[in-house]
Amino acid sequence: MDENILGIIAGFLTSVSMIPQLVKVIREKNVEDISLLMLLVLISGLSLWVWYGFAKDELPIILSNSFAVLVNISLLICYIMYNKKE
Repeated sequence: MDENILGIIAGFLTSVSMIPQLVKVIREKNVEDISLLMLLVLISGLSLWVWYGFAKDELPIILSNSFAVLVNISLLICYIMYNKKE
């Protein structure tokens, strides 16, 4: 298998992995079980992968991790909007 195809498939699967969680949070408007620290670490790591992708000129890494950053920033925004800590 061509390594670029493998990278695109792997990147696609990891990028869409948080979409079900995002949909659930948006539907229920409940972020009680979401870890803010996990989100911040994940967004940081994904952002570094994007940077690495640019450094290596690897489009599959850039595209998949950029999409994942956007999904997880959306989840972070939902966390901020729906967090009910009193």
